[in-house]
Amino acid sequence: MGKKPTTVATVILAGGHGKRLHPLTIHHSKPAIAYGGRYRLIDIPISNSINSDFRQIFVIAQYLSGELQHHIQHTYHFDVYNPGSVDVLTPQENEKGDKEWFHGTADAVRKSLPTLLKSTADYFLILAGDQLYNIDFQSMVAFAEKSGADLTIASIPVLEKEAKRMGLLQINAQAKVIDFAEKPTDKKVLERFRLRGSFFKQWEIKPIKGHAYLGSMGIYVFKRSALTALLKQDKREDFGYHLITTAVKKKKTSAYIYCGYWEDIGTVASYYEANLALANAKGGLNTYDESHPIYSRPTYLPGPKIRQTLISDSIVCEGCIIEAKEITGSIIGIRSHIKKGTIIRDSVLMGNHFYMPPSHEEQPIAHDAWIGENCRIEKAIIDEHVQIGNHVKLINKKKLQYFDGPSIYVRDGIIIVTSGTKLPNYFEF
Repeated sequence: MGKKPTTVATVILAGGHGKRLHPLTIHHSKPAIAYGGRYRLIDIPISNSINSDFRQIFVIAQYLSGELQHHIQHTYHFDVYNPGSVDVLTPQENEKGDKEWFHGTADAVRKSLPTLLKSTADYFLILAGDQLYNIDFQSMVAFAEKSGADLTIASIPVLEKEAKRMGLLQINAQAKVIDFAEKPTDKKVLERFRLRGSFFKQWEIKPIKGHAYLGSMGIYVFKRSALTALLKQDKREDFGYHLITTAVKKKKTSAYIYCGYWEDIGTVASYYEANLALANAKGGLNTYDESHPIYSRPTYLPGPKIRQTLISDSIVCEGCIIEAKEITGSIIGIRSHIKKGTIIRDSVLMGNHFYMPPSHEEQPIAHDAWIGENCRIEKAIIDEHVQIGNHVKLINKKKLQYFDGPSIYVRDGIIIVTSGTKLPNYFEF
């Protein structure tokens, strides 16, 4: 008899509050935020797992989990001919009737372990719910098997700016991790983890200009026994700050080096730039590979209807009605209706769950469109179901870098209009 095939279960950590993405997380959990006009961030790790033929998937959720659960329930369907499952795990009540809330990434997995261990998986692939990439996880698991590692950490060469917000790895010639530091800022620590020219030559990687480091992508492959033992041995809450440090000291830990596109959506600026990168032919997540599609909820919408609009370097999604004067360098999400004379530049419109119903109320809002006539919107993120009247200007005329309002915010010079906001005719910001 041949060797039993290796089985893998995927665990996606999707429970965090996403404070650095505020105000986008006022109405959404971070993994449920719209991306690219038609996806949700959670679709990326789920799709990569399915494309790698790892179809037993657990999503651990907590903050504002209802929208996330609804999306997953209506998106991912399996049957006897196409087996698989995506199960959403949320905090449970204990025998005393108290909710056992998750207090960190490792704590979430630890408290979900009774359910996870019902899987017969040999390995657990642990992913974040807010990262963008196209990765064949089969190759990572094959590397983990070949190295015999208890824990394999996906890693990527990064510059110092990114290194300070990541876990840093130091590896030997066999890719074994010999040192680890989470989000270091001390110059002496950074110098210790700095990559030398020999690293790029040894691993046949194109060198990057500037001080380079090997950063943890927050993607882990654990042997089943190693994960359960580590969670029992180290009772602390977080993988990055706590358990990975313990694993490097106590377990055989290896680094899987990846050099493709990867983006951690940790801030409003990174979210904004990752969206606009989709419309740029030179970068961004590849969503045009039919052999490795990004799955999302089917909408059954018609193609966009565009009338006398100048469009450049932009994506206009299904179901849109576009009468605008100009759309440049922007993402226009599903079911967006933009009326004539409007100019939109360098902006992300998340789209809408439904078309605007007819209104008979007397209010200074364009009744039959999400964005009215003769508006000007620049460097903005417009959340779902925002109604904008006629002659509205969102141009950050005071050039603010940071601003908190009841419905309009500014982060890194980017205007954010939160979900459900109604802006009247002639409003200016």
